[in-house]
Amino acid sequence: MIQSIDKKHLMEYADIYATAFSGEPWNDNWSAEDAELHISEIMESKQAYGLEYIKDGRVAGFLLGASMLFHYGRTFEINDLAVHPDFQGQGIATELIDFCLDEMKRRGIKGVNLITQGEGFLPDFYEKHGFKKETRVILMGKEL
Repeated sequence: MIQSIDKKHLMEYADIYATAFSGEPWNDNWSAEDAELHISEIMESKQAYGLEYIKDGRVAGFLLGASMLFHYGRTFEINDLAVHPDFQGQGIATELIDFCLDEMKRRGIKGVNLITQGEGFLPDFYEKHGFKKETRVILMGKEL
């Protein structure tokens, strides 16, 4: 069952995030405490939007992001899409992203963006859902 995110499940989201992103393909070293702060900062945005997937009475995964206004209209950025490893491979991420895309279209959002790994299975996953690699813009960063 897909429903709107709920602050009362913040600790569950943090556990899912830390567990999922600490494993393949990311192998990031997330603590549950840092994941909780990361997620709560996004949830506190005025333009935040999120979904949770409940299966067998547990939060199995979630999608979280925020919209932003540009000169051509409002876009939505998916900041996080995570499924607990116990539930991966069951189509939950697909259901969450499809639900989100339908909702953004209904809301009149002009586009949906996300950042993901440049290699491995994730680009193929997102391309399957209609996302394309940007050619007009690039992500740039600077370590401090």
